[in-house]
Amino acid sequence: MATPGQWVAGARPRTLPAAVSPVLAGTGVAAYVDHAVWWKALLALVVSLALQVAVNYANDYSDGIRGTDADRVGPMRLVGSGAATPGAVKRAAFLAFAVAGVAGLVLAATTAWWLVAVGLVCVLAAWFYTGGARPYGYLGLGEVMVFVFFGLVAVLGTTYVQTESFDLPALYAAVGVGALACAILVANNLRDIPTDTVAGKRTLAVLLGPDRTRGLYALLVAAAVVACVAVAVSTSWWALLGLGFLVPALRGVCTVLSGAVGPALIPVLQSTGLAELVWAALVGVPLLLVG
Repeated sequence: MATPGQWVAGARPRTLPAAVSPVLAGTGVAAYVDHAVWWKALLALVVSLALQVAVNYANDYSDGIRGTDADRVGPMRLVGSGAATPGAVKRAAFLAFAVAGVAGLVLAATTAWWLVAVGLVCVLAAWFYTGGARPYGYLGLGEVMVFVFFGLVAVLGTTYVQTESFDLPALYAAVGVGALACAILVANNLRDIPTDTVAGKRTLAVLLGPDRTRGLYALLVAAAVVACVAVAVSTSWWALLGLGFLVPALRGVCTVLSGAVGPALIPVLQSTGLAELVWAALVGVPLLLVG
């Protein structure tokens, strides 16, 4: 039976900045273009965090039963290590999905019922990333879906539930957050190319190969720079403070472009997650203050 500490580790807390960041950025834009609704922002945060934990447990379960995690380089997985049974991890994933669903239903009931459909698509996307007969994470589509759901949907959704409008600054913010969320996955999959290749997991990194994957990582960081400037041009120049994300981001870029492999890439996940959080905070908070 897994210990509480192992369950926490299995939830992969280092990935949680990817859930906090879109809510920070989306709420900042909402405050600037209209006004922030704090209780809705908090519910959006619950949805985002719960979905992130759910997808982490769901990946643990699905990869574990396939044997993909049998020789894992990265953080401990509950099923792959034998610390927890597949059924227990699957139930934990469903519980996290339920928490996200309840919070999402409240937001939909107080904003627009069509958001229920968006929520259902998010849950399906989270589960079938590595679940089902043909998981799209095994077909090189993981980064696309991360950009869509942890970038576009998460940021635009956070802004919409507070303003009930779609605005260009929110789209630009979504691109910036989504690009860095993708960069986290790219670094993760770059590290796992050898084991994923053996396991038959055809991630985008496996398809591109190490060199092109390293270039993709750098390109995503550059896209976040462009998105920050676009937010500033469409709102306030104070949003340029978001370029402070380059302090942690460049550490990751240097490591990735240096040719680091295996465990040497693990710190890149942390620095990229921090870069995403810093981007969102240094863009979102100034917009909250001047809005």
